[in-house]
Amino acid sequence: MIRRAARAVRLLLTERSIPRPLRALAAVALLPIPGPADEPALVLVACVLWLFHRDRLRDAWRRADDP
Repeated sequence: MIRRAARAVRLLLTERSIPRPLRALAAVALLPIPGPADEPALVLVACVLWLFHRDRLRDAWRRADDP
């Protein structure tokens, strides 16, 4: 499941229909930054994607299942 989630995130980061600042924030949130700096960014990105780009999330999750 972790591999599938990683593949889905990679697909979402390359999705052109998602705004570039949101993709950049997601990339920064996935960096191994020590401290509590990346967790709020990751939650913010997840909420925005869930609220406004739910169909793309579903599509990325489905496409990540195929090797």
